[in-house]
Amino acid sequence: MHIRSARLGELPLLQDIERAAGQCFGDIGMPDIAADEPLPLGELARYQRSGLAWVAADDADAPAAYLIADRVDGNLHVEQVSVHPGSARHGIGRSLLDRLAGHAAQEGAPALTLTTFTEVPWNAPYYERLGFRLLDDSELTPGLREIREREAAHGLDRWPRACMRRAL
Repeated sequence: MHIRSARLGELPLLQDIERAAGQCFGDIGMPDIAADEPLPLGELARYQRSGLAWVAADDADAPAAYLIADRVDGNLHVEQVSVHPGSARHGIGRSLLDRLAGHAAQEGAPALTLTTFTEVPWNAPYYERLGFRLLDDSELTPGLREIREREAAHGLDRWPRACMRRAL
């Protein structure tokens, strides 16, 4: 696998990757998350145009995973990282996050942030192994508070969630 910028024509494939990756949530009693639709193509295109969308591509240059990010309160915030189940457990998510960290460091951002489910093994526990730490409410920036409010309005707070930060 190699990491590169996402291409506009690949955006439907990214939606397919997210749908496939989301199916494992159904196996752990989170069917609404498994059924949640990926971002619309127009939103994905915004990330692609802004230079904040990457894919992990196989030897045939076909995407098997992707990451999109936003700039939030001076940091780069992981909006979504999804790895197709057929390519999972090979360090691809870690590679995408490391690529984002390199990009963030070049921009002078002090950290990466994300929001995640705390009790899903491939969410918060995974990110902790990659150097992220859980933030308590007193550490949340205005932008992270706004993201959490949008997530709650979307119904994601039915399961425990938190913000995490990885200093660069």
